[in-house]
Amino acid sequence: MLSDVIEVTGLTVQSYSHAGHFFEQVQTFEHDAILVLDLNMPDIDGIEVIRRLSTMSAPPALILMSGHDSGVLHAAEKLGRAQGLEIIAYIGKPINLKKFKKLLTSTVLEASKLAAIESTDSGPNFEELQWAINHEQLVLHYQPQFSLSTNSIIGVEALVRWQHPKLGLLYPERFILLAEQQGLIGDLSHWVVENAIKQRQQWHDEGLDILVSVNISSVDITSSTLLEHLTELLENNQLDPMMLMLEVTESALMDELVSSLEILTRLRLKGVGLSIDDFGTGYSSLSQLHRIPFTELKIDRSFVANINNDEEAKAIVKTCIILGHELNLQVVAEGVETQEQAKVLMSFGCDIAQGHFYSKPVIADEITATYVPSA
Repeated sequence: MLSDVIEVTGLTVQSYSHAGHFFEQVQTFEHDAILVLDLNMPDIDGIEVIRRLSTMSAPPALILMSGHDSGVLHAAEKLGRAQGLEIIAYIGKPINLKKFKKLLTSTVLEASKLAAIESTDSGPNFEELQWAINHEQLVLHYQPQFSLSTNSIIGVEALVRWQHPKLGLLYPERFILLAEQQGLIGDLSHWVVENAIKQRQQWHDEGLDILVSVNISSVDITSSTLLEHLTELLENNQLDPMMLMLEVTESALMDELVSSLEILTRLRLKGVGLSIDDFGTGYSSLSQLHRIPFTELKIDRSFVANINNDEEAKAIVKTCIILGHELNLQVVAEGVETQEQAKVLMSFGCDIAQGHFYSKPVIADEITATYVPSA
């Protein structure tokens, strides 16, 4: 049945009923191969298959499926990722064939886009990025954040883009790693913070008084230059520091916990807000979370995405909201895509939501046109 669905999408499919037969007949994979793997099989279970695949030089991407509870699927997914495998998704039985087809179609489409980019682009280099930072090739897009209780905009998250003269508009995943590896992340962060603060001040002057959030890296939270730069910018722009939120990911924080504690605490003393981003995906303990003077907790989009069809994801989201409120933190849900997700978050008492259900990231002029009060 699944083979028929796969063929309808235009893909070539080969099916196996026994993992032993699969390994006997298949030793190598095409670079874009996908393996739909049932965790329950008669001779070799899916976990053993995952282990064997991890030892191969070019294993396929995986879609996991099982009739067991979601906890088993979650565990298998984590195991696969820990062993270096690409896990596209996991799906429970009975399988919704329409959703399965949509998953395959979107996966193939994304793969074809990536292949097209890779075939025409060797990627930006250090000199290009340095030029971009110094010569205004970077641009900021802003994703609105809405109060769930009032349904009104209360802030925006500033997201950097690179308007490359040859490659077009590049998203952060195309150049952030380059910036970190080549020692440019500090300059990049300074540019983002400076321009976000200036834009926030312009909105304030026009009658739109909203908070602006900016992402900072693990390099930033261990460098005193960020503190010095922010102090200067706040003074020059006469900005209320409480209207600036700095977001640091949980994984970056745990990597640099001791060295970052001083910088983050001094920023809080100046009144700047601190948000722990992608909460739930790292390895922080409650004691570590308690040590850092955060003002906001952002629930990772991977949990929000499954809040309506995964009881474990729903429980995690609810627990994060309760935890955040008990620690006197404002709680933000990222990646809200549907009204149903927004309703669940509202019923749990979540404070703020952002995602495509409300608005995709847009340029500053669109924020102005949509939300600045008319004269």
